[in-house]
Amino acid sequence: MLRAILIGAPGAGKSTVGKALSRELSTSFEDTDATIVAEEERSVTEIFAQKGEAGFRAIERGVVLKALRSNKGVVALGGGAVLDPLIQDEILASTAAVIYLRIGIGNVVSRISNRTDRPLLNADPENEWLRLFAQRQAIYERLATIAVSTDNKKAHEVARELVGLMGLSHG
Repeated sequence: MLRAILIGAPGAGKSTVGKALSRELSTSFEDTDATIVAEEERSVTEIFAQKGEAGFRAIERGVVLKALRSNKGVVALGGGAVLDPLIQDEILASTAAVIYLRIGIGNVVSRISNRTDRPLLNADPENEWLRLFAQRQAIYERLATIAVSTDNKKAHEVARELVGLMGLSHG
């Protein structure tokens, strides 16, 4: 049973917190970006280079919709997945907790700088992140049933906080 969907901006900690949350809940975890890389047998950056953002988003749609309809316990979505109206509809129809991981620019810069696996942030990470966040923030807020900051927290701390916010007990 799908218990939690993690959304948020690049660098918010969706993958790391998602793994920790799945451990806390003794359930499975899927990172849709990692699934895309495994299924496509190439990196997100390579997909963007070969197919462009629209090509990547088409692949992402199929992977995300399948994940949201699966029996995974915790699913972490790529930061831009929420831009797709079909994905938004599927999230809104879900009974899972939709967790918006918030992060401030002061904390995200060190997480996104000097990384080559975020093609939309490669040129100017800080300003590109601010631009993407401005486009997506209202969507994250509208979809979320729970919002929590990851600023200055370890993944396991956020996961424990989420278990409480979800009204669940550990494992």
